[in-house]
Amino acid sequence: MFVLTLDQIGSRGDEDRVPALLERLRDKEMVRPFERTVGDEVQGVTADPTVVRKIVLGVLRDGHWHIGIGSGPAELGGSAREGSGTAFENAREAVERAKSATRFTPSVATIGPNQDTSADAEALLRLLGNLIESRTDAQWEAIDAHRAGETASQIAERLGISAEAVSQRRGLGGQALEEACWPLLDRLLIGTEQ
Repeated sequence: MFVLTLDQIGSRGDEDRVPALLERLRDKEMVRPFERTVGDEVQGVTADPTVVRKIVLGVLRDGHWHIGIGSGPAELGGSAREGSGTAFENAREAVERAKSATRFTPSVATIGPNQDTSADAEALLRLLGNLIESRTDAQWEAIDAHRAGETASQIAERLGISAEAVSQRRGLGGQALEEACWPLLDRLLIGTEQ
């Protein structure tokens, strides 16, 4: 089981971003859907490492959240807030560790029963986070359109640029590199539980 704890960065000097995040995450396949736990923090539970990956990479894109991923046994209550067990404890420890990340390191941490695999998953998440956080708006525009099913020609025509420029934006944005890492990340997340 995976527990994700997301804590808003700098919430005292910023708007409350929890309602918008909960709205964005409400359609994810969760065992216990995300809900506000305390203040500017949300928590959700899933059994699917692919869901964990999609959520974490999307939240890293925002740049407004400390992300803690805990794996292991969990006793599920009626809601994410009511659960207990190792996965919940690990998520709490992970989000606290994420808060201590340096200014140039994405604020994400992973803790599970398998410490070596958890460290590997965390390292890959931070590497992908650096890639994601470095993308320009133009790169995101091309990547998002491609992931939505548009061809390079369609994107180029809509944006008024060449197909080569679309490919360059996607290439410099590291889209293929990121997506090539997804299966490895999923396997590492599964391995954190063992």
